[in-house]
Amino acid sequence: MQVQKRDGQLEDLNIDKLHKVVMYAVEGITGVSASEVEINSHIQFFDRISSIDIQETLIKSAADLISEESPNYQYVGGRLINYHLRKEVYGTFTPPCLCDIIDKNIDIGFYDKEFTELYTKDEINQLQEYIDHARDEYLTYAAMEQFRGKYLVQNRATGEIFETPQVAYIMIAATLFSKYPAETRMRYVKAYYDAISTFKISLPTPVMAGVRTPQRQFSSCVLIETDDSLDSINATSSAVVKYVSQKAGIGIGAGSIRAIGSAIRSGDATHTGVIPFFKLFQSAVKSCSQGGVRGGAATLYYPIWHLEIEDMLVLKNNKGTEDNRVRHMDYGVQFNKLMYERLISGGNITLFSPSDVPGLYDAFFADQEEFKELYEAAEKRTDIRFKTIKAIDLFSNFMQERKDTGRIYLMNVDHANTHGSFIEDLAPIRQSNLCCEINLPTKPLTHINDEEGEISLCTLSAINWGAIKKPADFEKVCDLAVRALDELLDYQEYPVIAAELSTMSRRPLGVGIINFAYWLAKNDTTYQDPNLELVDEWAEAWSYYLIKASANLAIEKGVISKNMETKYGHGITPNQTYKTDVDELVKHQERMDWKGLRKQLKETGIRNSTLMALMPAETSAQISNSTNGIEPPRSYVSIKQSKHGVLKQVVPGYPRLKNKYDLLWDQKSPEGYLKIMAVLQKYIDQGISVNTSYNPEHFEDEKVPLSVLLQHLIMFYKYGGKQLYYNNTYDGQGEIDINKDDEQQSLPTTTFVDDEDCESCKI
Repeated sequence: MQVQKRDGQLEDLNIDKLHKVVMYAVEGITGVSASEVEINSHIQFFDRISSIDIQETLIKSAADLISEESPNYQYVGGRLINYHLRKEVYGTFTPPCLCDIIDKNIDIGFYDKEFTELYTKDEINQLQEYIDHARDEYLTYAAMEQFRGKYLVQNRATGEIFETPQVAYIMIAATLFSKYPAETRMRYVKAYYDAISTFKISLPTPVMAGVRTPQRQFSSCVLIETDDSLDSINATSSAVVKYVSQKAGIGIGAGSIRAIGSAIRSGDATHTGVIPFFKLFQSAVKSCSQGGVRGGAATLYYPIWHLEIEDMLVLKNNKGTEDNRVRHMDYGVQFNKLMYERLISGGNITLFSPSDVPGLYDAFFADQEEFKELYEAAEKRTDIRFKTIKAIDLFSNFMQERKDTGRIYLMNVDHANTHGSFIEDLAPIRQSNLCCEINLPTKPLTHINDEEGEISLCTLSAINWGAIKKPADFEKVCDLAVRALDELLDYQEYPVIAAELSTMSRRPLGVGIINFAYWLAKNDTTYQDPNLELVDEWAEAWSYYLIKASANLAIEKGVISKNMETKYGHGITPNQTYKTDVDELVKHQERMDWKGLRKQLKETGIRNSTLMALMPAETSAQISNSTNGIEPPRSYVSIKQSKHGVLKQVVPGYPRLKNKYDLLWDQKSPEGYLKIMAVLQKYIDQGISVNTSYNPEHFEDEKVPLSVLLQHLIMFYKYGGKQLYYNNTYDGQGEIDINKDDEQQSLPTTTFVDDEDCESCKI
């Protein structure tokens, strides 16, 4: 019996060789067995079976063995993929010289040719000596599958792959720090390589897949605002198309568009309303497949007091016709203090077309007192259209749609501005992004090449709290994270001039958190009963060192031109502008040298107008074998179903920490989670992708009362919350335990997760 090798040659079947590969995969890993992998594979040998088929069968065998009882088969699966990948990419298990890999990939057009112009042969040889290919052997099955399906440089038409994970990591590090001075460059390249390849720092999809290639657009989040004019709407649509084609997730600010029936051209005609233009934006979003990887995605923002709000709230549900629904975008509804006051007092909310009350829409973001004056004055007018609705009814309608669709989001615009990094009257926050964690200024375009408009971009990464031993250890890793992202802003290209000008003048970054659930479990605390003082201590250090890094970088490389439009430029830090109701949860104290840092900021400014944003982290969590962002795990074992296949992942530290994890659907209420978010938000200059989750099994008649949802909404506002992202409701569908009988469990320990979310924003 013969085996067909990758090069087409035939050789006799060698069982010993197969066994040797499996033994390599299990070596040094506890709780696994080579014979189990071999027996479970059920390889049906036949003449001229391909070596690739044999390898893939062994990989699947190891993946099938991953369970609560045997979690370490995830590392066996990872090593088997590693062996298979190296043979596929290099033709041998031992990787060739890094210089040969680089030269080959430049020649075929997959690496940026500028690389060899920036680095000497001696420096590349230094990288060759430093790269640690053995780190690939500690990647899990899910991580390796994500690498070969999504992140490694490859010909997506043929499936041919041209690198392995450690090569990708060292190339990313070398590319990002390529313009650093010769005397410090290699030190930073090596330090950053260590940080990302040992998962202290996590990178977003655009960076992981794109940095080192000729493609140069790495900002995950794009915020585009439209004005109430055809020129601006068309310019917005054009900008959306350009950025969707570059793998970016889109936030669209469209709340200024006038309501249906409003006069246009001095009464020559009446307006068709917002829905036709929302359909236009939807078409723009869906017009380009993001580099052939997935379709575009966007969240569109509008105010709760808009005259068409009742129709806008139901755009995503399945009850209406296609004529009055725009289902393929998500929506963010904007609130402020006055709207909550009307709810709590049992009052009414009056709806207006923004075009009928000049200045109202602008004041909604820039000046809360002015907004209240204009709003209350407009309520007394009789010469404009309006509609009055009970606040409780409007809020209830919003929460019902949020509950039913899961994808109607919330933005508290007053908190986004008062507790943001920008001076509200100079650079107001008027919208957020796709995933509700970015708060940056925008200005509408009048045409696609408008230099007076402002498109805001945010470039992301995250720090793995689970890999940090003590708060002081944040200093070095925060410095590396800020330096790398700051370099990325200069390295990348900008399809729209308004985005480039805005980015260069503000240089916004968004550093988040991953592996938070593991960090909680490791520190013997939970979401339901959190140690908020511990959260506060770590968040303070994390925030302090990020700001410090940017302040030091301002001295080294220059301050941003719009420094004085930031609170940082005036020596004001996020823990000075937070909602002080948070002090009810945890005593306010300053453990770090904030006084010295504020003095430095006031004297020498800051390099980056924003530094923190807590984004979702689905894919990178799998790469680093971490829990997703700041979210509780739904189960001990998750199975992600995507176009790249089925991936199993076990929570880190299992089974040692099994009893310490606080699973999502075990939680009777999101209150503990929301309190944690409030403490984290205290130290964050942008926002958090905050989710609310409910298990009906914990409520009477297995129904979550609307009153409970409203109670948590008010609680979220009280503690200074900015944005709410998904609303998750457990329904038991698609979530099963593959290891136990149904009667042995009340809730699943294995979760099937659909890969349907935007991977550009989710790092």
